[in-house]
Amino acid sequence: MVELQSGRATVLVSPMSGGRVASIEVGGDELLVTGAPGDDPMQWGSYPMVPFAGRIRDGRFVWDDRTIQLPVNLPPHAIHGSGFTSRWDVVDQGRDHAELQCRLDWPLGGLAHQHLQLTPQALVCVLTVRADAEPMPVTLGWHPWFRKPLAAELAFARMYAKDDAGIPTGELVAPRPQPWDDCFVEPLGPLVLQISPHVTVTVSSDCDHWVVYTEPEHATCVEPQSGPPDAVNLGTATVLQPGEILQRTMTIAWTT
Repeated sequence: MVELQSGRATVLVSPMSGGRVASIEVGGDELLVTGAPGDDPMQWGSYPMVPFAGRIRDGRFVWDDRTIQLPVNLPPHAIHGSGFTSRWDVVDQGRDHAELQCRLDWPLGGLAHQHLQLTPQALVCVLTVRADAEPMPVTLGWHPWFRKPLAAELAFARMYAKDDAGIPTGELVAPRPQPWDDCFVEPLGPLVLQISPHVTVTVSSDCDHWVVYTEPEHATCVEPQSGPPDAVNLGTATVLQPGEILQRTMTIAWTT
């Protein structure tokens, strides 16, 4: 584990477990659902989703006139990319920051890089993907598993309609009532979770899509993404030419 400290905040990062943030503790309050390397990697900590975020239908898409078949890790679909189950290399670390990188384990290659900066009031996560020698479609994001909040402010103007497989169709509609496992756009205000009587969290990002998962009794996930699930099949993934990058930032801030 890589340990970061700043003020009353301590963050643990697990390079061996998908380069994820394994713990964020603020003044003795844990913000995340914690786990261990043997636990289901989809369901704990805060992990990067790269080179795609959310589901890809049947784990398959057509790219440059060839069919790309991905490992199906949520049958019958592929989900959340390869980064969260890969080993990341630590390329720099200090008391309050760390940098990690990972070769992307999928047919189109690429390199992912994370910069994590801890302050007394926030953890800032910067995720970058660079294409190798061939163009590649990318959707990136983060999947933080927050402890079930005592209260939450999560309001959006529109959400994606889903089909019977739970995958967005591309149509934007008015939000339906919770519980949610849905993709939203256009937040109507700050996205706020009261994790404990002492700590309130605000999640912000330059991503323009948000998957919000409120169904579990023990957790709520607020996931910034650069595009919707199945973006490559919807035609909305960012296409990187050789050597080009896509970079996004997520900030988890807190007040006590």
